[in-house]
Amino acid sequence: MDVGDTPLLRFAADLRKLREAAGNPVYRELSRRSHYSAPALSEAAGGRKLPTLAVTLAYVAACDGDTEEWEQRWREVAADKEAPDEPAVESDAPYLGLSPFRIGDADRFHGRDALLAELREQVAARRFVGVFGASGSGKSSLLHAGLAAVARDEGVAGDGPQPILLLSPGPHPLEECAVRMAKLTGESAVVLKAEFVDDPAHLHLRIRQAFAGPVDLLLVVDQFEEVFTLCTDPVERTAFIRALVAAATAEPSRVRVVLGVRADFLGPCGDHPELREALRGGQVLVGPMTADELREAIMKPAATAGCSVETALVVRLVADASNQPGALPLVSHALRETWRRRRGIAVTLSAYAATGGIHHAIARTAESVYDGFDPEQRDVVKQILLRLTALGETTEDTKRRITLDELDDEPAVRAVLDELVRARLVTMDQGTIEITHEALIKHWPRLRSWLAADRDSLRAHRQVADDAAVWESLRRDPDALYRGIRLAQARELADSALTTRERDFLAASLAAESAQQVAVRRRIRLQRVLLVVLAALLVITTISTVTAMNANQEIAAQRDVVLAQQVADQAVTLRTDHAALAAQLALAAYRMSPTRHNRDALISAVAIPLRGHQQDVAAVAFGPGGKLLATAGFDRHALLWDLSNMDHPRQLASIEASKDTIDAVAVSPDGRLLATGGRDRVVRLWDLSNVAGPVKLAELTGHTDNVFSLAFSPDGKLLASGSYDNTAKLWDVATRSELRTVTGHTDNVKPVAFSPDGRFLATGSDDMTIRLSDVGDAGPATMLRDHTDLVDAVAFSPDGRLLASGSDDQTARLWDLSAPGRKPLVLDGHTDVVSSVGFSPNGRLLATGSYDHTVRLWDVSNPGHTVESALLTGHTGAVEAAVFSPDGHTLVTASDDHTAQLWETDPARAQVRACQIAQPTITREEWAKYLPGVSYQPPC
Repeated sequence: MDVGDTPLLRFAADLRKLREAAGNPVYRELSRRSHYSAPALSEAAGGRKLPTLAVTLAYVAACDGDTEEWEQRWREVAADKEAPDEPAVESDAPYLGLSPFRIGDADRFHGRDALLAELREQVAARRFVGVFGASGSGKSSLLHAGLAAVARDEGVAGDGPQPILLLSPGPHPLEECAVRMAKLTGESAVVLKAEFVDDPAHLHLRIRQAFAGPVDLLLVVDQFEEVFTLCTDPVERTAFIRALVAAATAEPSRVRVVLGVRADFLGPCGDHPELREALRGGQVLVGPMTADELREAIMKPAATAGCSVETALVVRLVADASNQPGALPLVSHALRETWRRRRGIAVTLSAYAATGGIHHAIARTAESVYDGFDPEQRDVVKQILLRLTALGETTEDTKRRITLDELDDEPAVRAVLDELVRARLVTMDQGTIEITHEALIKHWPRLRSWLAADRDSLRAHRQVADDAAVWESLRRDPDALYRGIRLAQARELADSALTTRERDFLAASLAAESAQQVAVRRRIRLQRVLLVVLAALLVITTISTVTAMNANQEIAAQRDVVLAQQVADQAVTLRTDHAALAAQLALAAYRMSPTRHNRDALISAVAIPLRGHQQDVAAVAFGPGGKLLATAGFDRHALLWDLSNMDHPRQLASIEASKDTIDAVAVSPDGRLLATGGRDRVVRLWDLSNVAGPVKLAELTGHTDNVFSLAFSPDGKLLASGSYDNTAKLWDVATRSELRTVTGHTDNVKPVAFSPDGRFLATGSDDMTIRLSDVGDAGPATMLRDHTDLVDAVAFSPDGRLLASGSDDQTARLWDLSAPGRKPLVLDGHTDVVSSVGFSPNGRLLATGSYDHTVRLWDVSNPGHTVESALLTGHTGAVEAAVFSPDGHTLVTASDDHTAQLWETDPARAQVRACQIAQPTITREEWAKYLPGVSYQPPC
């Protein structure tokens, strides 16, 4: 290889000379000495790219070189290669990215001193403590790099180092506990597991036996929620909990137990009386970092690594992440990516912007890794990540740890795994694999869409994987194979989604079914012979036949109900890629069984997506008459749509309406003006005389923070704006000047809405209150207090008697304004933030949109007996807005999945729309695939 004259080539050439001086050991021998793979060491000396510092020093040490001299040379070459727009090489980065801090990372763990002191005080005073916090709040880092590191060095109470046992429960918590105890004590894991299964109290005895001295064992159970998400055996789950409680509460106890639990699993913990009692008074809550703590966590690791952080970057990160639960892995990942793009020793705001910020860095990294794979490898990525996700029922999806033997041992799988591990998206440890952090599940849209596509199939696939493993462990016992309905359901799974073991399991099940069918046919032939003998019993046979026919009819009717529901669910999943087929299947299912579930599926299947935005769609607004629709999003554009033909919406114009993301849009009652507002703090007015070419009329300035919402008064003379500067403003539309600033809230003002008569302005805030202000009087406002979290949406009913509100507390509330002081009616059902509320023009329906990706319709014609009337699904991201058209037939929603959707809320009209889009007509083959056993009858 030509040495060349670049610093990188000279560096690589000198590495090769160092190996020659060491006697030219083969790379396999260097790998054994350095504990790095032979390909990694070979690539380090290849000169194509600069190796990491860790690989370089391992190579040098394996060749008996001077590591200090080579570290200085590496840093010189690294500084020469860096450029502001390209990622720097990864060496010992001060930030861990998605990975949680471990004991060895204690020197980089900052910003949690007060919380760590509180935890140490609790653990020193109690023997059983629970640490609760949202996913991404930093529980694992606090337990490992904080509590465990302190216990290792000085003890929790400062009375000397103490032994530590760290574990995560996994699918078999008693087995995991036995394995970890065996490593610590030298006992047999098999013996320990048998003891713990026989009597959970044996854990207490084993700990007393092993740690009889004055210092207690610190037993940390991180990710304790896995006993509910991964452990499917309730007996083992209960035994594990009892073992922990008994070990901590028995006298004399020699252990202090600390659980790390995701906050949304506090309820399941309370279902176990012994656990509930043990945790009473011993709970530490891990909340978002304060601004000062964030600054410390940002600046100190960089200072330790000899780097500096721009003040502007610190301010931006604190603003982006302060008081946001679950933001820490996003911050850490964004900082790691920013550090890779540093210029010299400076970590800059421009480098941070290049990563996409905390909300997009993880998705950008994951998407970049995904784009680097070929189509075959992308399928492998999808299957691996789906296997590493545990689907939530009433909770969020969580990560799932699996063993390597659940995957095929093939080159393609190994190559994909290596790349995912290198990118820190996946972690491998001692034969197990798991997603590095659940933030990847929550913030990578592609993975969210995979998980939302067909959750029933994913659950079925997961069940096949588990049952195939059991079959294999039983030496392929025929009694463990599938039969009947379970086999019929598993048959629908695509072969590409299965491993070799799973395909063998299904193949053996199908072969067993075929053999059983042969035996059945033999029995049928024998029965035919017997029928001749039984001819004399014709009367009895006739009676039996009539009875059987009635039973068959009932069974057929029940089958139709079940089949119709299955087909309705499939129609919703097919809507994006096969709209005509989805519409016909949904209509056929509804006619077979007109249940509410199938009606909701029909409405969802014929919803029309509006695609035009490149990022999240944040707001929507109708013009008068409902023929004009405005949408606005994070891509800085507002789009105008012609809805004259509702089945074929047409984009009229695209306006770059902001220098930053747009959060709000409104159309004046006469349809002549469009108002937009967003993060650049400016409200802009646009002339819609020519909707194909809107003209900017004015920029209204005065807000000092993000403009979140806009609303015109009913007469169109006033415009209200709500802002994160804790105020709302009233603007004179004619003079385009500020009339008044509405104050009183103590936190961000989000939604604003005028009453139908224009007298009052409702404002909702992150201070958890709603204020009703008299538009013409700056006097005291009426305060509505009942929500327990941020208020995100408000809307008046058409007659002005009711006010609806939505909140981060996952509820909507109905306030009767004609009866001041009356408690509002709470509308439960959503499982995440209720981000939007909107009444139908006749006041009979209320739509609520949520971050749980759904829209719910409520019958509020009798406010005292409000009932949920529909559940609309189809969005793959959070629903940000929900507004009815002026005629009340159409509901438009906006979502983080980059689309707006047009929903026909009347089932009769939904059937008409289904037939309008039913081209081409469903074929016989498609009908037989989705509706087996039902005669071919195209619904349109």
